[in-house]
Amino acid sequence: MSTHTAQLFSIVTGSSEPIYRQLVEQVRRFVLGGQLAAGDELPSVREVASTLAVNPMTVSKAYSLLEAEGLLARRRGLGMVVAEQPSATASSPDRAELLRPTLERAAREARELELDHATVLALFTHILKEPS
Repeated sequence: MSTHTAQLFSIVTGSSEPIYRQLVEQVRRFVLGGQLAAGDELPSVREVASTLAVNPMTVSKAYSLLEAEGLLARRRGLGMVVAEQPSATASSPDRAELLRPTLERAAREARELELDHATVLALFTHILKEPS
């Protein structure tokens, strides 16, 4: 990926989810969704921190967690890269599980708005059918 990768990351500052966790989930989605492949370089900690205006230790923590779980690897002189994966694609349940935090937030908001299940499901179905 190009040096503009840092611009792909986004954070929700008002979220109850910590920033490092938001970054971890985004990298997981990029890898499982095929936007990042084995060997692709990630932007430096400094670049991501500067782009998102966050503390570099926050980005470093996210990268370290991803390295510990084997998703990223550190290469001398190159920084962090996507680790070689035993299987090129993740299973559907793994990819679906990445959607859980977003759906949990949407469900919480739907309950706060006192929307019935049928209305929420109809809206979600409509959104899924819209062209991206």
